[in-house]
Amino acid sequence: MGKDKIDFVLINPGDRKQVYQGLAKDFSAIEPPFWVAVLAAFLRNNGFSVEIIDANAENITPDIVAERVNDINPYLSAVIVYGSQPSASTQNMMIAGKICKALKDNTSTRVAIGGLHPSALPKRTLEDEEVDFVIEGEGPYTLKGLIEIIKGNKNNYTKVPGLWFQENGNIKKTTKAALIKDVNEMLPIAAWDLLPMEKYRAHNWHCFDGINNRMPYGVIYTSIGCPYSCVFCCINAPFGKAGIRFRSPELAVNEIGLLVSRYGIKNIKIADELFILKEKHYMTILDLLIQRGYELNMWAYARIDTVKPENLKKMKNAGINWLALGIESANSDVRDGASKKMKVNDINKIVKTIQNEGIRIIGNYIFGLPDDTVETMEETLNMAIDLNCEFANFYSAMAYPGSRLYDIALKENWKLPEKWHGFSQHSYETLPLPTKYISAKEVLKFRDEAFNRYYKNQDYLEMIEGRFGKNVRKHIQYMTKNKIKRKILALNDY
Repeated sequence: MGKDKIDFVLINPGDRKQVYQGLAKDFSAIEPPFWVAVLAAFLRNNGFSVEIIDANAENITPDIVAERVNDINPYLSAVIVYGSQPSASTQNMMIAGKICKALKDNTSTRVAIGGLHPSALPKRTLEDEEVDFVIEGEGPYTLKGLIEIIKGNKNNYTKVPGLWFQENGNIKKTTKAALIKDVNEMLPIAAWDLLPMEKYRAHNWHCFDGINNRMPYGVIYTSIGCPYSCVFCCINAPFGKAGIRFRSPELAVNEIGLLVSRYGIKNIKIADELFILKEKHYMTILDLLIQRGYELNMWAYARIDTVKPENLKKMKNAGINWLALGIESANSDVRDGASKKMKVNDINKIVKTIQNEGIRIIGNYIFGLPDDTVETMEETLNMAIDLNCEFANFYSAMAYPGSRLYDIALKENWKLPEKWHGFSQHSYETLPLPTKYISAKEVLKFRDEAFNRYYKNQDYLEMIEGRFGKNVRKHIQYMTKNKIKRKILALNDY
């Protein structure tokens, strides 16, 4: 007698070595796939049986994924392509495609793919990948409707919103799925029990106060979407427009409580695109966390112009030890050209105010925005060095599918990566955009040199040693010895 079928297997794809090269082993985070676990919880709450395979965390090949799926015997396998930041969806499409092919070649399951990248490019995804269905949009109700059709042997998918499929060689799409109104229903407490919780690891900088204590690690969203429309960002692709919707503060804090009590997690990322935005929302969460006294080590995203100094003490008391700030560029004209509508006069003052409350800063900078020159990029790097934040991320501008930059790149016929992992910031195939004034090669060369200039700067290393000790200084020095290779820096035609 064969094993009883279950309804769903949800698969989180990933290839850390391809995406991060040598940085994957010791420095990058291994994040739990929150969106996969939330979808699983939603489906389970609606009476369906679900399992999860986190191929990224378990570091398993597409063939092994297929073997596992055969053992589980689902009606539908859904590869959900999100990630720890917006680019992660596109950079994981290569391995996602290989997993889909392995499933089609070696199993009898129907195969769907969804997430940010498939929502941004649903038609192309259906054409390029070996799948039965592409899910466009948020996904919960599309998956629910799809499994009901499959289990009923009806084969009439036209009434399932947010679905792309092929019929008699023709591409078909249904009406777009409406945005979900009840965010608490869409984002219930995630199905953490279906994940390999022992596998997850925080970012190195997140644990500078305890560099050897990066595990266990949790991720939580308290809102979805973003109200801003920065030209380089693709985060709103599944939603079709800019906007933000909030989970109830009580639900979010209950989920943090579960991570603490059941899994012993103290290191937590608040993954909202902008947690420090709606004061009533985040302050209620902070108050509830302080009441519960969890002693957390959390980090969250903020904008320079959304930080209110009077709220910093409460953030720190609640366990927010790090804020990630999207500074992007020192040049206001470059920021304006990227639609980064930031009203701020003194970045340095705000940074120092945050640090004076004991909160550390990850400064995020982008080189190669449309109006960048070598001079404006140098201006940005000099500002980063002067600010001397506890950590800094240096990005090259990319035309991520789902962003307005992607549309501009297609219109202007700019050269884009040949393979999806070329959209990763740290891969061998990385290919950023040119600007109006300089080539893609010049942008990437500057970015990689900026990384070394920042982390080898003596003022930075002395600050790190003073705040976190000699071991963290040695860790940073070890990090800079991991040279990442770049294809375009060895070629002449860029």
